[in-house]
Order: sequence, then C-alpha cells, then structure tokens
Amino acid sequence: MEIKISDEAIKWFKNEVEVSDGDTVKFQAKYGGYSPIHEGFSLAFSLNEPLKDTITSKEKEGITFFIDGTDAWYFEGYNLLVNYDKKADEVAYDYEESTK
Repeated sequence: MEIKISDEAIKWFKNEVEVSDGDTVKFQAKYGGYSPIHEGFSLAFSLNEPLKDTITSKEKEGITFFIDGTDAWYFEGYNLLVNYDKKADEVAYDYEESTK
C-alpha cells in the first residue's frame, strides 16, 4: 500500500489547509459519503495527528501524509492516489490496486 500525492494536491493542502513543513496529514475512513471501494464510507483527513501504528506514509515537501492501522481495512489491496480537482477546487481521491 502506498500514498501517491500530486504536486497540485500538495499546493492545495498548503494554500487551503495551511499545512507547512513538519505538519502531518492523516487519511482515514469515515462513515457515510461515497467511495468506489467501500459502500457507505468515504475518505477524510485530519491534521497533526501523532504518527503511531503507521502502516504507510509519504513525506513530500516537508509534510508527512500517513495512514494508521485503525484504517488498514479500508485501504487493503489499494494504493491511495491524492490529486487536485480543478473544477471542484479541492482534493480528489482515487484508488489503484496494489501490486504488493
């Protein structure tokens, strides 16, 4: 399992969420919404959570994006792709099957 984040998504996090060097962004499952991989669930993020029980992480431009063991079930068999949706002016999440 990997987190892949585009340069445009990094820019969005910096401008809209005001994350900066040394901050953390935790991706987590939440009940409700839409996800193409789990009906009735969607993806959310929280800022500056402690890095504990981390199952994968990606550091880019000084910001650490991660997923912890609590949400391993949600991402099992998938990589998380974080992109920027220009039309919606927000981040967009996609999933690709993991080869690992």
